[in-house]
Amino acid sequence: MLDFHDLLRVSFRQVLRQRSRYLGVLLTVTLGTAGFIAVNTLGRDVRRNLDRDLDLLGGVTLVKVYFDDEPAGRPPTKFTPATLQALREIPGVDGISAMAMKMVNARAVLRGDRFGFTLVGVDEQFWDVNSFSAVAGRLFSPDEIAGRQAVCVLGARLAKELYADAPAVGQALLVDGDLYQVTGLLDGPGVGDRDRWAFIPVTTAQDRIHPLIPPNRLYVRCHSVEAVKAVSAAIPGAVERFQSADGLRVEVGWERLKHVQRMVWWVETFVHVAVVATLALGGFGIWTIMMSAVRSRTREIGLKKAMGAEDGDILAQFLAESATLSLVSGLLGVALGRLAMGAVGAWLGSRPPTETMWLYMGIGLLVALALGIGAGFYPSFRASRMEPVSAIKYE
Repeated sequence: MLDFHDLLRVSFRQVLRQRSRYLGVLLTVTLGTAGFIAVNTLGRDVRRNLDRDLDLLGGVTLVKVYFDDEPAGRPPTKFTPATLQALREIPGVDGISAMAMKMVNARAVLRGDRFGFTLVGVDEQFWDVNSFSAVAGRLFSPDEIAGRQAVCVLGARLAKELYADAPAVGQALLVDGDLYQVTGLLDGPGVGDRDRWAFIPVTTAQDRIHPLIPPNRLYVRCHSVEAVKAVSAAIPGAVERFQSADGLRVEVGWERLKHVQRMVWWVETFVHVAVVATLALGGFGIWTIMMSAVRSRTREIGLKKAMGAEDGDILAQFLAESATLSLVSGLLGVALGRLAMGAVGAWLGSRPPTETMWLYMGIGLLVALALGIGAGFYPSFRASRMEPVSAIKYE
């Protein structure tokens, strides 16, 4: 019986000789292994970016938290610093932005005309929590917020109404007797009806808006669509620990959330089915090729048995060839998967955890090896059961 070293040497040599025949199977198992490694290793980051991209369609991972309007003569309820910190510590919360909204429309005077719109004071977290970016100019910075600067960002629709076709960025805008410099414009699917809002630093709003409206409205960004339900349920309890929750309202777009969850589920299912189907196709290819190899080498099997080879020798030889084929494919898949993780990680702006990466690379290699052994067992078993005389006479 061949020892293990000779068995591997003969198997690798046979795979190398038949490389043109095995090319399709090599490619299929390689792609399947690479896909398995990349999907599982980068699944968390891909899912997070998928949630963020789909969220732009409807803001489904944003939870709006506010107090109902107070009766006349009473100041509006505001969120205390301790409450904000408690909300940030809720599992699944990615960020919180506090804003102060003026109760009545602001008025801007331009070219002798008066325009009405909503004036909102926002903090430094507002842009990130809402995934906003400027389509022109820039968003005002944390330094400008801390310095209580008279700057503003306009929704693109409001800028169009104010300035028509003239560039708005850099212009001075007179709002309720105060002069602001326009630093940038907002637009896009996530902006929604806020394209007619004017945004100023919350510190500037506290200085210039009278009567003063404290930060009394929050946007809570959740990690993912799955976290929204748990986060929204935990918010009232977190608020009650530090202040009264009378009149507290927590708004979630449940219908849009369900729609996005269905989309995410279908995307994930499609990706995993594609990986499994690729591996299954590779396994079927190995089975087909090994069956063909057994038929084409029937006389060789008969001669080996006539010279004293046992059933176990023939079984081990063909099973080793099948395992070697899948092992080579798995190694190529690991290399391709590593390259894919590097490319996708650079695109997502993140690096997969090293331990997780090595774990799934090892699992992917074992899956490929198991696929080869499983798919090649029956052809190998069939070869080992051949009768020597019948095999020698086979044409």
